[in-house]
Amino acid sequence: MADPDFVLVRPQMGENIGAAARAMWNFGLDRMRLVAPRDGWPNPAAVAMASGAGRLLDDAQVFDTTAEAIGDATFVYATTARSRDLTMPVFTPEAAMKDARMRLGAGQRVSVLFGPERSGLENDDIARANAIISVPVNPQFPSLNLAQCVLLVAYEWRQISHLTEELVLEMAGTEPATQLEIEKLAEHYEERLETASFFFPETKAAGMKITLRNLWSRMPLTRADVQMLHGMMRQMVRWKERGE
Repeated sequence: MADPDFVLVRPQMGENIGAAARAMWNFGLDRMRLVAPRDGWPNPAAVAMASGAGRLLDDAQVFDTTAEAIGDATFVYATTARSRDLTMPVFTPEAAMKDARMRLGAGQRVSVLFGPERSGLENDDIARANAIISVPVNPQFPSLNLAQCVLLVAYEWRQISHLTEELVLEMAGTEPATQLEIEKLAEHYEERLETASFFFPETKAAGMKITLRNLWSRMPLTRADVQMLHGMMRQMVRWKERGE
């Protein structure tokens, strides 16, 4: 499946183009198009800022107008934080990239327009798009840096296109403890605490033991954790015995 084209419309500073390229490549995107960059092209400042993403700049396509840059697209999103007097669907970045993935999977070609740093996209640019991507920013300070906006959309594309897991538990060379191992740990602690007269008064002992068992079951223990907790208890018992 192809990736979307990211189209920077009349970008003003080479540094921002380079930062946008870097943001794109962070999330595996490499199809950059430029519309009439203010300081011309190629731009040494863009190359310096792009760091390891210079390949995107080497392959970037340059166009004179927005219409030419999106001429081969079948669906176009325009990023803007401002309300406009145009009637079209408005997506969040996440919803837009879900929609884009569906369209690209069906063989369509998708472009995303990003406006110049100072003023954003003009109505003439937005009118050529099929939908708007509106980032839910602070309405009292809606301005986003070009590279920031590119990074936000690129991040959402990566999340959607690669089905990134929301939570990954790193096991650090161990594995989850089995229920039998946790049961043995509970028995060990219960036995030692019984000897230490911890479960007092006797009328509350049963409830205290259940609470302790529930504590172990609520904890996401690994085998290494279980071994360490066994060792801690053994060492405390030995220390007590030596003290006597």
